[in-house]
Amino acid sequence: MYRLAEERISKLARAGLASRLRTGKRGIEKESLRIRRDGSIAQTPHPVSWGSALTHPYVTTDYSEALTEFITPAFDRTEDVMRFMHEVHQFTYEMLSDDELLWASSMPCALKDDRTLPIAEYGSSNIGRMKHVYRVGLDYRYGRRMQAIAGVHFNYSLPLDFWPGYRDVIGSDLPLRKFIDDHYFGLIRNFRRIGWIVPLLFGNSPIVCSSFLGGRTTRFKQFDHCSHFLPYATSLRMSDIGYKNKNQAALDIAYDDLDNYVRSLSRAIATPYPEYEVIGLYDGDKRIQLNTNILQLENEFYSYMRPKRTTRPGERPSAALRERGVEYVEMRALDVYSFGPTGVAEEHLRFLEAFLIFCLIADSPQISAAEQWGIEYNELTVAMRGREPGLVLIKGSERVPLQAWAEDICAGLEPICTILDDGSDTPHYMNALHQQRALLGDLEQLPSARILRDLREQRMTFFDYTLKLAYEHEAHFRGNPLRSGLRDYFKGLAEESLAEQRALESSDKVDFTTYLAQQAMPAIAEAGAD
Repeated sequence: MYRLAEERISKLARAGLASRLRTGKRGIEKESLRIRRDGSIAQTPHPVSWGSALTHPYVTTDYSEALTEFITPAFDRTEDVMRFMHEVHQFTYEMLSDDELLWASSMPCALKDDRTLPIAEYGSSNIGRMKHVYRVGLDYRYGRRMQAIAGVHFNYSLPLDFWPGYRDVIGSDLPLRKFIDDHYFGLIRNFRRIGWIVPLLFGNSPIVCSSFLGGRTTRFKQFDHCSHFLPYATSLRMSDIGYKNKNQAALDIAYDDLDNYVRSLSRAIATPYPEYEVIGLYDGDKRIQLNTNILQLENEFYSYMRPKRTTRPGERPSAALRERGVEYVEMRALDVYSFGPTGVAEEHLRFLEAFLIFCLIADSPQISAAEQWGIEYNELTVAMRGREPGLVLIKGSERVPLQAWAEDICAGLEPICTILDDGSDTPHYMNALHQQRALLGDLEQLPSARILRDLREQRMTFFDYTLKLAYEHEAHFRGNPLRSGLRDYFKGLAEESLAEQRALESSDKVDFTTYLAQQAMPAIAEAGAD
């Protein structure tokens, strides 16, 4: 894996194509719970001053009215991603009620019960109602606690002018679109193999409010009167109490290639599931699921990495992929970074960019059933025990020390970081790599260990500590207001999005039941496609 990656990097450099790697597109989607000043989850609607959660391009909601999602455009430079993320936070804080702020962790604040997390509303249009009913269905299927977890998604693509030259370097005679799709799926397979390094290095959710566990505390240790933890955990968000959903463990989604991926995902969307059939479609006259199938929509599949294609109005993600191929990948394994005001660290993004390029150019055979078992073991083990001294992971037929394997991966990133830094006055990528390699030498300096150390030294509960960070982040943004021109820009976007929502609500031509049936037809067709 590592030798082939190094050979391909050398070939790209000799062919004069290495510079193409520096012009990839990257963007961020980051979620944050909106809270009251006492730390409880906000019960107010998504602020109208922010715009429409249905149609705003950069400020929306995820599962809940209180779970805000900030989105950046795709940029050529990481510093532009960070700048935009900072600006959109400045705007939202300027428009936010003085009674509210944003929680500073992936794991949610105190949850009295599921009802304290209001499900997101998107208006009366068919698409808006569909988004709401989908979330109601998630509540019936999984409960709301899991849906309150926040995360960061890193979107990445290579520039289009990289691919023809890379195909020549590989010596492939595949049609270009097929070549691109196959190599993005190779990236995804390799991320599944070694992506455990992301929660190891960047996870910072080793502890939760006891209320989140809902009494399921057997495996956990009590940290204080209102917090439970695992002493060597890196990311409980990525464990089986969070993002790793047990209900979907039996899903057999194929990553061999695009056609098999779309077919297997569409099959799950079109296949009835007895447990969800018992729930039914209605509670009285209220629609509570889009359907009773294994998945209501593609997004219900909780994968750590997704192939993506920008969709057209009314188009399903799987149909867009089949029709036009993979445009970019969405990496979903990052916790909210509690120590930074935006919840994202620039040096982390630079490391991840080099890491995804490495996953792309390294050898990526198909994943066997035996390897799949090892992948799942490694993911869960690192999330729950990643800093345990002497920890070993499964690599093929061997068991290898976690730190040695992580160091091998980092060594494979060196030539990529050298290329990405070429022409820059400051070696940002190599600095980011060196920072992470230093942490591998002392796992107790990782962010997940820092959280627990701070709590002990400051004698604070997880709740009080995270609320303190939230107040610090709020002070940062309220003390650094937007320039007037940018404020006007974001206000204009908010007004445009509200007008767009009103237009959608007045333009529906069919009733909601008919609309849902029309939306289901492409998935049924894909599931039966040859």
